[in-house]
Amino acid sequence: MSVPEIPNFPDYDIQVKDSLHDIEAKEWNHLLSLQDVPTPFMRYEYLNAMQQSACASEQTGWVARYFTVWLNHQLQAACPLYIKTNSYGEYVFDHAWANAYHQHGLPYYPKATIAPPFTPVPGARLMAKDALSKQALLKAMLDWCGLQNMSSLHLLFCSEHDVHACQLAGLMLRQTVQFHWTNGDTPFTCFDDFLMTLTQEKRKKIRQERRKVADAGVTFRYASGTDITESDWDFFYQCYERTYWDHGNAPYLSRDFFRRLQQTMPENWLLFTAMRGGQSIATSLIALQAIYTPHTGKKDAINIAYGRYWGALESVDCLHFETCYYQAIEWCIAHGYHRFEGGAQGEHKLSRALLPVKTTSAHYVFHPGFSDAIKRYLARETLAVEAYLSALNSRSPVRK
Repeated sequence: MSVPEIPNFPDYDIQVKDSLHDIEAKEWNHLLSLQDVPTPFMRYEYLNAMQQSACASEQTGWVARYFTVWLNHQLQAACPLYIKTNSYGEYVFDHAWANAYHQHGLPYYPKATIAPPFTPVPGARLMAKDALSKQALLKAMLDWCGLQNMSSLHLLFCSEHDVHACQLAGLMLRQTVQFHWTNGDTPFTCFDDFLMTLTQEKRKKIRQERRKVADAGVTFRYASGTDITESDWDFFYQCYERTYWDHGNAPYLSRDFFRRLQQTMPENWLLFTAMRGGQSIATSLIALQAIYTPHTGKKDAINIAYGRYWGALESVDCLHFETCYYQAIEWCIAHGYHRFEGGAQGEHKLSRALLPVKTTSAHYVFHPGFSDAIKRYLARETLAVEAYLSALNSRSPVRK
């Protein structure tokens, strides 16, 4: 399939960088702040930490290219694109597509992916000052992918504005499901206030799970920003690394990566530490973001917390639920946060009052035969996702 007929943009200067060091952090982050769903994971500091720590590198299958669109020497649009030699760390699974290519003697890799590495969080991907420069950015990346013989281009967990731009450019849409907790229309005043919105069965279950952790002698402390000490970060990484190895996998992210986050964007992190007998036994790391009303700068922000990483050195019944969900929800209620996103997958989150939401990714496949086949497959998959959402909603823990 040829690149779709998007209008040319002769006045724009398109530049492709190998490193973020060729772009001003202030310009990149300002552009991000103008988007409909800016998240900490598209910040200059986060993406740079991925590259500089070599967590996103040729060795791990994430080779970075940074696309920028300029007009009269002013940055109009930007986006990170990764040349992928595998599909690990994406959370939108296309292994069946890769296998189909292989069975027909065709290479599926390299492909191009637009998403923060190892970070399944919905948000803005095509950062632009206006719709026209967003279309210019997307066209530039499609043209480049065609010239570089990429099999395909994938924008993962897109914001609503990006989905619209991708539809205009002829990309195929794919739906997945995540689980998010949302504060009430009238914000909850305490955890029990929130529990009273749930069915009796779910209230009882959550209280039982919290009681098991408390009866085991586990208490919690939290720290945020620069109050998270070096030793806190060290202990967090010890737990994070241990948990990956306990499941038979090497961790995606290194201590160096988290050290860079600590140094360059501490204000975006909240750490819960579980204690028993005076010893730390588990942690969860939450990302924080305030999204302000576009173009106004008003302080009527939508505050969002993102559940990201966790780990434990001891096994305590229900410790994962308490450390990763209940402590975070209680903190969000106390601090006026509007939403807590629990991350990819995990149907068990539903009974903990994280409700299903639909997320969208966009895909362009250059081979015409495979593009048609995948389009038919996605039509069937979309119906299956809608049925799955309906089934989940029928089991909602929220009282009618």
